Amino acid sequence: MTEMKTKAGRRSRASRSRGGSGSAALRKGPSLWYAAPAMILFGIFALIPLVGVVVLSFMNWDGLGAVTWNGLGNWKAMLSDPLTLNGLKLTLILTLACWAVQTPVSILLGVFMAGKQKYRAFLAVFFFLPLLFSSTAVAIAFKNLLDPQFGIGKAFGWKWLEQNFLGDPKTALWVLILVVSWCFVPLHSLLYQGAVRQIPASLYEAARIDGAGTVRQFFSITLPQLKYTFATDSTLMIVGSLTYFDLVYVMTSGGPGNATRIMPLDMYIKGFKSYDMGGASVIGVLILAMGIVISLLLNKLSGADKMESQMEGV
Repeated sequence: MTEMKTKAGRRSRASRSRGGSGSAALRKGPSLWYAAPAMILFGIFALIPLVGVVVLSFMNWDGLGAVTWNGLGNWKAMLSDPLTLNGLKLTLILTLACWAVQTPVSILLGVFMAGKQKYRAFLAVFFFLPLLFSSTAVAIAFKNLLDPQFGIGKAFGWKWLEQNFLGDPKTALWVLILVVSWCFVPLHSLLYQGAVRQIPASLYEAARIDGAGTVRQFFSITLPQLKYTFATDSTLMIVGSLTYFDLVYVMTSGGPGNATRIMPLDMYIKGFKSYDMGGASVIGVLILAMGIVISLLLNKLSGADKMESQMEGV
Protein backbone atom coordinates (compact mmCIF):
# COMPACT_ATOMS: atom_id res chain seq x y z
CA MET A 1 0.00 0.00 0.00
CA THR A 2 2.82 2.36 0.94
CA GLU A 3 4.59 1.60 -2.31
CA MET A 4 1.44 2.34 -4.34
CA LYS A 5 1.02 5.70 -2.57
CA THR A 6 4.64 6.56 -3.32
CA LYS A 7 4.22 5.79 -7.04
CA ALA A 8 0.98 7.80 -7.17
CA GLY A 9 2.74 10.74 -5.54
CA ARG A 10 5.53 10.57 -8.09
CA ARG A 11 3.05 10.51 -10.98
CA SER A 12 1.21 13.50 -9.47
CA ARG A 13 4.41 15.51 -9.12
CA ALA A 14 5.46 14.61 -12.68
CA SER A 15 2.05 15.67 -13.95
CA ARG A 16 2.28 18.99 -12.11
CA SER A 17 5.78 19.47 -13.48
CA ARG A 18 4.60 18.91 -17.05
CA GLY A 19 1.65 21.22 -16.49
CA GLY A 20 3.95 23.85 -15.10
CA SER A 21 6.27 23.68 -18.09
CA GLY A 22 3.25 23.83 -20.39
CA SER A 23 1.98 26.95 -18.62
CA ALA A 24 5.43 28.49 -18.87
CA ALA A 25 5.44 27.78 -22.61
CA LEU A 26 2.06 29.42 -22.96
CA ARG A 27 3.26 32.45 -21.05
CA LYS A 28 6.21 32.82 -23.40
CA GLY A 29 3.86 33.09 -26.36
CA PRO A 30 4.32 31.85 -29.95
CA SER A 31 7.78 30.91 -31.12
CA LEU A 32 9.82 33.49 -32.99
CA TRP A 33 10.10 30.97 -35.79
CA TYR A 34 6.53 31.90 -36.75
CA ALA A 35 7.84 35.28 -37.87
CA ALA A 36 10.72 33.79 -39.85
CA PRO A 37 9.01 33.78 -43.32
CA ALA A 38 7.96 37.42 -42.96
CA MET A 39 11.39 38.44 -41.70
CA ILE A 40 13.10 36.64 -44.58
CA LEU A 41 10.91 38.42 -47.15
CA PHE A 42 11.43 41.74 -45.37
CA GLY A 43 15.18 41.22 -45.42
CA ILE A 44 15.28 40.32 -49.12
CA PHE A 45 12.96 43.04 -50.41
CA ALA A 46 13.59 45.82 -47.88
CA LEU A 47 16.79 45.57 -45.86
CA ILE A 48 19.13 44.41 -48.63
CA PRO A 49 17.97 47.11 -51.12
CA LEU A 50 18.17 49.68 -48.32
CA VAL A 51 21.77 48.76 -47.56
CA GLY A 52 22.51 48.92 -51.28
CA VAL A 53 21.09 52.45 -51.55
CA VAL A 54 23.10 53.64 -48.54
CA VAL A 55 26.30 52.19 -50.00
CA LEU A 56 25.54 53.64 -53.44
CA SER A 57 25.15 57.11 -51.93
CA PHE A 58 28.93 57.08 -51.40
CA MET A 59 29.68 55.95 -54.96
CA ASN A 60 29.87 57.41 -58.45
CA TRP A 61 27.74 55.48 -60.95
CA ASP A 62 25.88 56.44 -64.09
CA GLY A 63 23.80 53.27 -64.14
CA LEU A 64 25.90 51.50 -66.78
CA GLY A 65 29.62 52.02 -66.23
CA ALA A 66 31.93 51.08 -63.39
CA VAL A 67 31.09 51.96 -59.80
CA THR A 68 33.79 54.10 -58.17
CA TRP A 69 34.23 55.36 -54.64
CA ASN A 70 33.30 59.02 -54.05
CA GLY A 71 33.16 59.24 -50.27
CA LEU A 72 31.10 62.19 -49.03
CA GLY A 73 31.21 63.88 -52.44
CA ASN A 74 27.62 63.00 -53.32
CA TRP A 75 26.36 64.16 -49.94
CA LYS A 76 28.17 67.50 -50.15
CA ALA A 77 26.89 68.04 -53.70
CA MET A 78 23.27 67.17 -52.91
CA LEU A 79 23.08 69.11 -49.62
CA SER A 80 24.40 72.21 -51.39
CA ASP A 81 22.28 71.78 -54.53
CA PRO A 82 19.50 74.45 -54.70
CA LEU A 83 17.20 72.00 -56.48
CA THR A 84 17.56 69.43 -53.70
CA LEU A 85 17.00 72.04 -50.99
CA ASN A 86 13.97 73.37 -52.88
CA GLY A 87 12.66 69.81 -53.20
CA LEU A 88 13.08 69.31 -49.46
CA LYS A 89 11.08 72.48 -48.75
CA LEU A 90 8.33 71.53 -51.20
CA THR A 91 8.14 68.01 -49.78
CA LEU A 92 7.69 69.34 -46.24
CA ILE A 93 4.98 71.75 -47.40
CA LEU A 94 3.20 68.99 -49.32
CA THR A 95 3.44 66.58 -46.39
CA LEU A 96 2.16 69.00 -43.74
CA ALA A 97 -0.58 70.41 -45.98
CA CYS A 98 -1.83 66.93 -46.98
CA TRP A 99 -1.92 65.93 -43.32
CA ALA A 100 -3.79 69.13 -42.34
CA VAL A 101 -6.38 68.63 -45.10
CA GLN A 102 -6.86 64.86 -44.91
CA THR A 103 -6.96 64.36 -41.14
CA PRO A 104 -10.08 66.38 -40.18
CA VAL A 105 -11.96 65.29 -43.30
CA SER A 106 -11.07 61.62 -42.73
CA ILE A 107 -12.13 61.74 -39.06
CA LEU A 108 -15.48 63.37 -39.84
CA LEU A 109 -16.21 60.97 -42.71
CA GLY A 110 -15.13 58.00 -40.61
CA VAL A 111 -17.43 59.00 -37.75
CA PHE A 112 -20.29 59.55 -40.18
CA MET A 113 -19.83 56.17 -41.91
CA ALA A 114 -19.71 54.40 -38.56
CA GLY A 115 -23.25 55.58 -37.82
CA LYS A 116 -26.53 53.88 -38.56
CA GLN A 117 -28.17 56.32 -40.96
CA LYS A 118 -30.30 54.75 -43.67
CA TYR A 119 -28.50 56.62 -46.45
CA ARG A 120 -25.02 56.02 -45.01
CA ALA A 121 -24.24 52.91 -47.08
CA PHE A 122 -25.38 54.63 -50.28
CA LEU A 123 -23.14 57.65 -49.73
CA ALA A 124 -20.22 55.47 -48.60
CA VAL A 125 -20.06 54.01 -52.11
CA PHE A 126 -19.28 57.46 -53.53
CA PHE A 127 -16.82 58.24 -50.76
CA PHE A 128 -14.78 55.14 -51.61
CA LEU A 129 -14.77 55.59 -55.40
CA PRO A 130 -11.32 57.30 -55.48
CA LEU A 131 -9.81 54.11 -54.04
CA LEU A 132 -10.84 52.23 -57.19
CA PHE A 133 -8.93 54.52 -59.56
CA SER A 134 -5.21 54.40 -60.28
CA SER A 135 -3.15 57.49 -59.48
CA THR A 136 -2.16 57.83 -63.13
CA ALA A 137 -5.79 57.82 -64.29
CA VAL A 138 -6.72 60.39 -61.64
CA ALA A 139 -3.80 62.60 -62.66
CA ILE A 140 -4.75 62.50 -66.35
CA ALA A 141 -8.41 63.23 -65.54
CA PHE A 142 -7.67 66.23 -63.31
CA LYS A 143 -5.05 67.56 -65.71
CA ASN A 144 -7.64 67.61 -68.48
CA LEU A 145 -10.41 68.97 -66.27
CA LEU A 146 -8.21 71.88 -65.20
CA ASP A 147 -6.96 72.64 -68.70
CA PRO A 148 -7.71 76.33 -69.39
CA GLN A 149 -8.44 75.71 -73.09
CA PHE A 150 -10.87 72.76 -73.05
CA GLY A 151 -11.36 71.85 -69.39
CA ILE A 152 -14.40 71.99 -67.16
CA GLY A 153 -14.16 75.77 -66.74
CA LYS A 154 -14.35 76.33 -70.51
CA ALA A 155 -17.15 73.79 -70.91
CA PHE A 156 -19.45 75.45 -68.35
CA GLY A 157 -18.28 79.02 -68.82
CA TRP A 158 -16.91 79.31 -65.28
CA LYS A 159 -14.33 82.06 -65.62
CA TRP A 160 -12.67 81.32 -62.28
CA LEU A 161 -11.90 77.78 -63.48
CA GLU A 162 -10.42 78.93 -66.79
CA GLN A 163 -7.16 79.86 -65.08
CA ASN A 164 -4.05 77.82 -65.77
CA PHE A 165 -3.79 76.42 -62.22
CA LEU A 166 -1.15 73.83 -63.09
CA GLY A 167 0.86 76.36 -65.09
CA ASP A 168 1.05 78.93 -62.30
CA PRO A 169 3.90 78.41 -59.77
CA LYS A 170 1.72 79.95 -57.04
CA THR A 171 -1.16 77.47 -57.42
CA ALA A 172 0.31 74.28 -58.92
CA LEU A 173 1.48 72.76 -55.61
CA TRP A 174 -1.82 73.51 -53.86
CA VAL A 175 -3.78 71.88 -56.66
CA LEU A 176 -1.62 68.78 -56.23
CA ILE A 177 -2.32 68.80 -52.48
CA LEU A 178 -6.10 68.86 -53.08
CA VAL A 179 -5.92 66.08 -55.70
CA VAL A 180 -3.73 63.90 -53.48
CA SER A 181 -6.14 64.45 -50.58
CA TRP A 182 -9.10 63.52 -52.77
CA CYS A 183 -7.36 60.25 -53.66
CA PHE A 184 -6.43 59.14 -50.15
CA VAL A 185 -9.13 60.51 -47.82
CA PRO A 186 -11.29 57.38 -48.40
CA LEU A 187 -8.52 55.07 -47.18
CA HIS A 188 -7.97 57.02 -43.97
CA SER A 189 -11.72 57.39 -43.45
CA LEU A 190 -11.99 53.60 -43.53
CA LEU A 191 -9.43 53.33 -40.71
CA TYR A 192 -11.32 55.83 -38.57
CA GLN A 193 -14.62 54.15 -39.33
CA GLY A 194 -13.32 50.85 -37.96
CA ALA A 195 -11.90 52.57 -34.88
CA VAL A 196 -15.16 54.40 -34.10
CA ARG A 197 -17.13 51.15 -34.27
CA GLN A 198 -14.86 49.71 -31.55
CA ILE A 199 -15.81 52.43 -29.05
CA PRO A 200 -18.19 50.94 -26.42
CA ALA A 201 -21.76 52.19 -26.78
CA SER A 202 -21.98 52.40 -22.98
CA LEU A 203 -19.76 55.49 -23.05
CA TYR A 204 -22.23 57.35 -25.26
CA GLU A 205 -25.22 56.13 -23.23
CA ALA A 206 -23.65 57.45 -20.04
CA ALA A 207 -22.88 60.76 -21.75
CA ARG A 208 -26.47 61.13 -22.96
CA ILE A 209 -27.76 60.44 -19.46
CA ASP A 210 -25.49 63.23 -18.20
CA GLY A 211 -27.00 65.56 -20.81
CA ALA A 212 -24.08 65.71 -23.25
CA GLY A 213 -25.05 66.59 -26.81
CA THR A 214 -23.64 65.21 -30.06
CA VAL A 215 -20.85 67.77 -30.33
CA ARG A 216 -19.81 67.28 -26.69
CA GLN A 217 -19.78 63.50 -27.16
CA PHE A 218 -17.57 63.89 -30.23
CA PHE A 219 -14.95 65.97 -28.43
CA SER A 220 -15.12 64.23 -25.05
CA ILE A 221 -15.50 60.58 -26.12
CA THR A 222 -14.88 59.98 -29.81
CA LEU A 223 -11.68 61.98 -30.29
CA PRO A 224 -9.94 60.71 -27.11
CA GLN A 225 -10.78 57.12 -28.05
CA LEU A 226 -9.24 57.67 -31.49
CA LYS A 227 -5.86 58.70 -30.07
CA TYR A 228 -3.91 55.61 -31.12
CA THR A 229 -5.70 55.36 -34.47
CA PHE A 230 -4.79 59.01 -35.02
CA ALA A 231 -1.12 58.26 -34.37
CA THR A 232 -1.10 55.24 -36.70
CA ASP A 233 -3.04 56.97 -39.45
CA SER A 234 -0.93 60.13 -39.25
CA THR A 235 2.19 58.00 -39.61
CA LEU A 236 0.80 56.31 -42.73
CA MET A 237 -0.36 59.65 -44.10
CA ILE A 238 2.91 61.50 -43.57
CA VAL A 239 5.19 58.68 -44.69
CA GLY A 240 2.98 58.22 -47.76
CA SER A 241 3.22 61.95 -48.53
CA LEU A 242 7.00 61.68 -48.57
CA THR A 243 6.86 59.16 -51.42
CA TYR A 244 4.28 60.65 -53.83
CA PHE A 245 5.58 60.37 -57.37
CA ASP A 246 3.31 59.10 -60.12
CA LEU A 247 0.50 61.63 -59.63
CA VAL A 248 2.92 64.56 -59.47
CA TYR A 249 4.93 63.31 -62.44
CA VAL A 250 1.88 62.95 -64.69
CA MET A 251 0.21 66.22 -63.69
CA THR A 252 3.16 68.64 -63.65
CA SER A 253 6.46 66.74 -64.17
CA GLY A 254 7.88 69.01 -61.48
CA GLY A 255 6.82 72.25 -63.18
CA PRO A 256 6.09 74.94 -63.87
CA GLY A 257 9.81 75.55 -63.53
CA ASN A 258 10.63 73.64 -60.36
CA ALA A 259 7.51 74.67 -58.43
CA THR A 260 6.43 71.05 -57.80
CA ARG A 261 9.77 69.23 -58.00
CA ILE A 262 9.40 67.35 -54.72
CA MET A 263 12.12 65.00 -53.44
CA PRO A 264 10.85 61.70 -54.99
CA LEU A 265 10.57 63.41 -58.38
CA ASP A 266 13.98 65.06 -57.93
CA MET A 267 15.43 61.65 -57.11
CA TYR A 268 13.96 60.19 -60.32
CA ILE A 269 15.25 63.05 -62.48
CA LYS A 270 18.75 62.87 -61.04
CA GLY A 271 18.92 59.09 -61.29
CA PHE A 272 17.25 58.31 -64.60
CA LYS A 273 17.58 61.55 -66.57
CA SER A 274 20.88 62.95 -65.29
CA TYR A 275 22.34 59.46 -64.72
CA ASP A 276 23.59 60.37 -61.27
CA MET A 277 22.70 57.27 -59.28
CA GLY A 278 24.90 58.30 -56.35
CA GLY A 279 23.13 61.64 -55.95
CA ALA A 280 19.72 60.01 -56.35
CA SER A 281 20.64 57.52 -53.62
CA VAL A 282 21.49 60.40 -51.28
CA ILE A 283 17.99 61.81 -51.78
CA GLY A 284 16.50 58.36 -51.19
CA VAL A 285 18.37 58.04 -47.89
CA LEU A 286 17.17 61.51 -46.85
CA ILE A 287 13.55 60.55 -47.57
CA LEU A 288 13.97 57.37 -45.54
CA ALA A 289 15.53 59.26 -42.62
CA MET A 290 12.71 61.81 -42.61
CA GLY A 291 10.09 59.06 -42.58
CA ILE A 292 11.75 57.21 -39.68
CA VAL A 293 12.20 60.36 -37.58
CA ILE A 294 8.64 61.55 -38.13
CA SER A 295 7.21 58.09 -37.34
CA LEU A 296 9.19 57.83 -34.10
CA LEU A 297 8.18 61.34 -33.03
CA LEU A 298 4.49 60.68 -33.69
CA ASN A 299 4.55 57.46 -31.68
CA LYS A 300 6.44 59.13 -28.85
CA LEU A 301 4.24 62.21 -28.64
CA SER A 302 1.00 60.22 -28.88
CA GLY A 303 2.04 57.64 -26.28
CA ALA A 304 1.29 54.82 -28.73
CA ASP A 305 4.67 53.26 -27.90
CA LYS A 306 3.42 52.46 -24.38
CA MET A 307 0.68 50.18 -25.76
CA GLU A 308 -1.69 50.97 -22.88
CA SER A 309 -5.34 49.91 -23.19
CA GLN A 310 -8.03 52.53 -23.79
CA MET A 311 -10.73 50.08 -22.67
CA GLU A 312 -9.59 49.81 -19.08
CA GLY A 313 -12.52 50.23 -16.72
CA VAL A 314 -15.14 49.98 -19.48
